This record gives sequence, structure tokens and C-alpha cells, in this order.
Amino acid sequence: MFAEVKDLLLILISSALVSNVVLSQFLGLCPFLGVSRKVETAAGMGTAVIFVITLSSAVAGVIYRFVLLPLDITYLQTIVFILVIAALVQFVEMVLKKYMVSLYEALGVYLPLITTNCAVLGVALTNVQEDYGILAGTVNGFATALGFTISIIILAGIREKMAYNDIPKPFRGMPIVMVTAGLMAIAFCGFSGLL
Repeated sequence: MFAEVKDLLLILISSALVSNVVLSQFLGLCPFLGVSRKVETAAGMGTAVIFVITLSSAVAGVIYRFVLLPLDITYLQTIVFILVIAALVQFVEMVLKKYMVSLYEALGVYLPLITTNCAVLGVALTNVQEDYGILAGTVNGFATALGFTISIIILAGIREKMAYNDIPKPFRGMPIVMVTAGLMAIAFCGFSGLL
């Protein structure tokens, strides 16, 4: 039992910090760059991504183990995972539209983009490639989404502070954001010594 908890903790730290989905694997850059203007919106997007990736990892793991593998139709995994992700994003969108209207409006077009966010599909496919069980895959999904949330909130905080700085004209807008994201990626490389 202790070895299993240790393995889950290693997956948690590795997926959240060492192999950060945005800063190490460069997946999910569209919402990372697009929704990181304000910390509040970034936190909302991060929460939605945590919910979607964690739940889709669990559901995709169950479907893969109990439907695709026994029927020997694993070649359909990408299509099935995309359908699961799309359904979960629609559910999140309906909940936000009904209960959190301001967050729903702030996220705008980026909320439906979670459906096509390659990070969400990447986690489901990684779980299959690494042969994670349902629990380990769910932990990997949660940790990956947590890493996404950490990085998008850090970038949003930096971007809010940069709004008050005198940035040279050629670097204004997206160029300085890209430089900042690159420096964050270099900083996150420091976590590789943890494991």
C-alpha cells in the first residue's frame, strides 16, 4: 500500500511541476496565452480545466479498460476520448452559464476551446501510453490540470504587473508575453531535479 501511495505522489509531483503540460510539453498554449490577462479569469479557467481533465481522465480510463480493451477496439480511443471530453465541456459550460454568469462571460470563447485543448486529449492518451490504471490515470489528470492552473495563474499575475511597466514598443503585447512564458519554462526546468 505504501508503494502505491508513493507512486501516486510521484505521478502528482511529476505531472504538476516536472513535466508541466504547458511549460514542458507545450500543450494547451491557446488558453494559456489567451485567458491569462487577469488572475481571476485565469483561476476560473484553471478550475474548469481541473474539473474537465480529472473527470475525463477517470471516464476515459473506465471506458478504455472496460469497453475498448475487452472488445479489442483500442484503435477508436482517440475518437472516444474526444467525445468524452466534448460532453464534459458542454456540462461545465451549462453549469457556468447557469450559476457563474460573470465567469462564463469572462472566459468567452476559451471555454468551448477546452474541447479542442490538446492538453486534455494529451492526458487521456498519456494515461493509455503509460499504462496507468484508473486511479493513477485520474491522479495524473488532476496533477496535469493543477500544473496548468499553476502556470496560467503565475502568468496572469505577471501580466497584470507588466501592465504598469514601460515596455519597449517592439515587445508590447504578445511578444513580451512569449518572452515571459519562455522564462517561466526555463524556471520550471529547475523542478526536474526533484525526481
